[in-house]
Amino acid sequence: MSRRATLRTTHDDADIIAGALEPDNTESMHSRVEGDELVTTIERDSTGGLHATVDDYVVNVTVAETVIEATRTHTDTNHE
Repeated sequence: MSRRATLRTTHDDADIIAGALEPDNTESMHSRVEGDELVTTIERDSTGGLHATVDDYVVNVTVAETVIEATRTHTDTNHE
């Protein structure tokens, strides 16, 4: 029996976040963009494996958001 989690996160640029995360996605992960939401479904054979993958994914989303925001801030500052 496999375990599954679907995560929905809202972003100003969900497509950019999805692109940033794509290289780290495994075969057990499937992502799609729905408007301003990034929807990712993760399926693993064990609860522990699902927990670890979800945890890694959340960290990666946080890092992607931070980098994109820092880039926006830097770009905005240099164009003033």
